[in-house]
Amino acid sequence: MTWTMPPEWAPHTASWMAWPTVGPSSYDLDAAGLAAMRAAWASVANAIVPFEPVHLVVDPADVDSAKKLCDPGITVHVAPLDDSWIRDMGPTFVVDGQGRRAAVNWIFNGWGAQSWSEWDDDANIATFIANEVGVEVLDSAMVNEGGGIHVDGRGTVFLTDTVQRGEGRNPDWSREQVEAEIHRMIGTTRAVWLPRGLTRDYDDFGTRGHVDIVACFAGPDTILYHDQRSTEHPDHEVSAEVAGIMGALPGIDVIPVAAPTVLTDDRGWVDYSYINHYVVNGAVILCSFDDPNDEAAKETLAHCYPDREIVLVDARGIFDRGGGIHCITQQEPAG
Repeated sequence: MTWTMPPEWAPHTASWMAWPTVGPSSYDLDAAGLAAMRAAWASVANAIVPFEPVHLVVDPADVDSAKKLCDPGITVHVAPLDDSWIRDMGPTFVVDGQGRRAAVNWIFNGWGAQSWSEWDDDANIATFIANEVGVEVLDSAMVNEGGGIHVDGRGTVFLTDTVQRGEGRNPDWSREQVEAEIHRMIGTTRAVWLPRGLTRDYDDFGTRGHVDIVACFAGPDTILYHDQRSTEHPDHEVSAEVAGIMGALPGIDVIPVAAPTVLTDDRGWVDYSYINHYVVNGAVILCSFDDPNDEAAKETLAHCYPDREIVLVDARGIFDRGGGIHCITQQEPAG
């Protein structure tokens, strides 16, 4: 039996998210800071629910706060959580030729067993969600996260050397071994490798190179990539490298998406990126940053998705915690 990961723009049954709890991504926050983090997550959930059902995994201690901030139409599922990055700890859904669905359960170990991370509970969430949905669990032997892959639905997957083959994940695996396992689990046949991700992602609390903030497919023949145009920012070199790799792919329209104009915050170089958007039924939930380039990014996405509404959601509160809109969402495809 061959299982295949559908592209994000294929029809969804629902979207899944996880509610921020007291954990590694919020230990430095006071009560007001945690409330602001939760409000940022809720803004994404509430933006999605007019277009498709939203299922929210909530730690038992946080049910009241979730119900207070989230649309009443959102379905709450109670399970212990360490953190709230569902793209990475949750399942990667796949389908077969008969329309049956299953859930890939990658090994999740806190983005490479990083010293600050905790994952005893989060490592169980992919199986928990699969059981809630009522689909088969497909266990993988590879450490991986959903934010570390992106597919076109026609056999191609994006990967990053510093993720799949990086420290704390699968450092002894060759590219060929990684590709074999990826292809086996999600039905791809070709891998396009990036050597690295954005600079901020290698700080203490980064993922060490997730692709879903760097480049993505926006259709089977279209690629969007993060274009940092300021020569001051170290991601200027990353963008040039990615443009070269993507430009070498035959028959593909490669579109640069200019990074926001802001370059730094109080921690250093930012990784604000419009690439980290999320495609849902009838809409695209697009990161905004109160930046002059917000509207330009919206126009680009409207060109790529002419039949979808482009919904801007302020993502600064999410990026402040280490990710973006795509990182806190996971699609459940239709069968």
